[in-house]
Amino acid sequence: CMKCCFWCLEKFLRFLNKNAYIMIAAHGKNFCTSAKNAFMLIMRNCVRVVVIDKVTDFLLFIGKLVIVAGSAALSFFFFDGRIDFLKTYTPTLNFYVVPIVLITVGSYVIASCFFSVYDMAVDTLFLCFLEDLERNDGTKEKPYYMGKELMKILGKKNTKPKVSKKEKDEDY
Repeated sequence: CMKCCFWCLEKFLRFLNKNAYIMIAAHGKNFCTSAKNAFMLIMRNCVRVVVIDKVTDFLLFIGKLVIVAGSAALSFFFFDGRIDFLKTYTPTLNFYVVPIVLITVGSYVIASCFFSVYDMAVDTLFLCFLEDLERNDGTKEKPYYMGKELMKILGKKNTKPKVSKKEKDEDY
């Protein structure tokens, strides 16, 4: 039971740590303040965070799976001698499962390292998006800073300042 509790605590602290570092990079405040701000921002947008986090995890898992399966298949075909233009480079092996397993494990480790960068980028952009939604309302004084495509998806707009008839006439 305690092992499960500590596992949950560790997962929560890792999640909080990552978001605190994102807030430090965005605002330049200390760790505790950034952790509190990140936690409060996430709690105010709990549903969005869960959806984005799970969708991102699933897509990154699919990406890792494709890379690992592709490298395993290519290594199998290489060691089995089924790739014609590489037959001269193929070593003669009686038991080629071990190199294939090593290549598969290595490709998983490398893919995990690369996709962790994408995961951090998605989390950073998502926290910036949440900040933009909370701090700005699309008016002239507080315009949204998100991209036009994201505004279109969310149905948000920056309002254009109203120009009086007198100002229009003066422009011409």
